[in-house]
Order: sequence, then C-alpha cells, then structure tokens
Amino acid sequence: MQLPHLHTPQLTVVIPSYNTAGLISRCLDSVFVQTYTDFETIVVNDGSPDTVELEEALRPYSSRILYVEQPNKGAASARNTAIQRGRGEFLAFLDSDDEWYPEHLSNQMKLFDDDPTLDLVYANSLIVTHEYEWPFMRSCPSQGEASFEALVVERCQIPVSTVVARKSAIVKAGLFDEDLKRCDDYDMWLRTAFHGARIAYTERVQARLAGSRPGSLGLSNAKMLKACWDILEKTCRRLPLDNGQCALVRKRAEKIKALYCWEEGKLQLHQSQFDQARASISEANQFLRMPKLTLVLFGLKLAPRTTRSLASYWAARR
Repeated sequence: MQLPHLHTPQLTVVIPSYNTAGLISRCLDSVFVQTYTDFETIVVNDGSPDTVELEEALRPYSSRILYVEQPNKGAASARNTAIQRGRGEFLAFLDSDDEWYPEHLSNQMKLFDDDPTLDLVYANSLIVTHEYEWPFMRSCPSQGEASFEALVVERCQIPVSTVVARKSAIVKAGLFDEDLKRCDDYDMWLRTAFHGARIAYTERVQARLAGSRPGSLGLSNAKMLKACWDILEKTCRRLPLDNGQCALVRKRAEKIKALYCWEEGKLQLHQSQFDQARASISEANQFLRMPKLTLVLFGLKLAPRTTRSLASYWAARR
C-alpha cells in the first residue's frame, strides 16, 4: 500500500494489468526514468490469473506505486478504478505491456503548457512485434485537426499508451464504458471529443507498443471490426448528434460492418463453410464494391474449393 503524501501530484499514471507479470517490470522501469517526475503511479490488477507472479514482479516497486487488486472486469474497469483513486489533475495511460521513452511525459506536459486550452494529447509510437518494428502513424496516421469527425472516420487515430488527458475531460465524458470488452479506448476518445475536448498530437515517437500477441490474426481482425461497428452504432444511439454527425457516423458504421463481413467471409471460406462465406462476402460487396470480392464470389459459385485454396495462397503471400 502506498503511503500518503502531503504533496498532491500533478499527474496520475494509469496502468491496468492482466496476464503481464513477465512484462510489467519493463513497463514500470520506463515510468520511473521519466524526466518529468510530478506523478503518482497506480497499477490495477484486473483479476489476473498470474497474480502471484505479478505481485512478485511488483515487489521492488512497492514504495513507488499504489497497487489495487480487483475481480476481472476488463481494461475499461481497471482504468476507471485508477482514475477514481488518482489524485492528479492529469491522467497518463500506459498498458502494462508497453513502454515510454524517458522524455514522453515532459513532452506531453509541455504541450499543455504551450496551449492551456488543450484537454488531451497523444503521440506517435513504435509498434513492436517479434519480427518487425514500425511507427504507429505510418499505418494509422493522424492528419489535420483531431476532432470528433476525424476520430469517427479514423483520419486521426489515438494509441492509448501515449495519451495524457485532463482528468476533468475524461470524467465529463463519463469515464470508460465497462460494458465494452474491446476498443473501449476508441469509444472513450469519441465521447471525449464530442463533449468538447480539444485534442492535439505530436508525430514524435515517444513509446514502444506491443504488437499483436500470437493467435488467429483473421479472427482478431473480425473481432476488432465488430467492436468498432458496435461502438459506432452505440454512438448514434446514445449521443445527441446533429444530423451531419449522425449521417457521418452511420456511413462509417456501414463501412466497418462491410469490412467485418469480408473478414467473416474469409474465415468461413477457410473453414469450407461456402454458403455462409458467399452470404458474408456478398453483403460486404454491397458496400465495398471491390473487384477482388466480385472475383471471389464468382469463384465460389463455380469452384468453391479451388477458390478456398487460392484465397489461402494469397493470404500466405501477404
């Protein structure tokens, strides 16, 4: 348990942890080498199955962190727990398998000093997998003003582990939605922007983010697209959008739904579920109108097994 201090820190570092006992030391080391030092650090154990190992890994940091353990409720709940316990005017989010470069907090807080009207700032980062490294903004660029509309169409995309935000802006937007199991951060930034937060970003690389963990990439893509589609549908239902905003969100939701159907169709094709694949890909092509999809549908009609083999070959060469 962290001892009480008379000094109230300006910033609270929010770290949810689930099954990352082997990674959290590097994460925390990156926090405690920051050149900006006016912060507290809260680590929330979200009912992790590796609790014994996690608590052992956290032991060397016990005097410098507030450790909170809760039943497993998801990353959104873990972040909310830290936000509610935090004392800082600002929040800095960091996932427990990610790391910051030493100047990250200093650079982000300088953005607020330079423009006190800002409510949330984020930065470029390096995506790291076992095989490759590449800048986040190469594949997920940010262009122009980071407005609500820009976030809807993903003209601006925000990596959560680079975000520093005013706590008041996150609270005003209603905190993270604990009903969401995926993309809760995307939902949070949409609501934060809609409620008037001014957002800025830097293209400077300031963090290292863990890439996808081993698993089925196609299944992961489908689940992420489904989550984004659900969030956009929720945005239309729950936020008092004007007509233009509503039309934009619905159009984006239709595109994400089509991309989801395409991913589902590829998985069904791989599993020789040819009728289901034809239905999914046909629905996707109603919006996307892509020659590749038209070709696959033609192949499914004439020679489904050959089409499956060709699709697997194309996927292997990507």
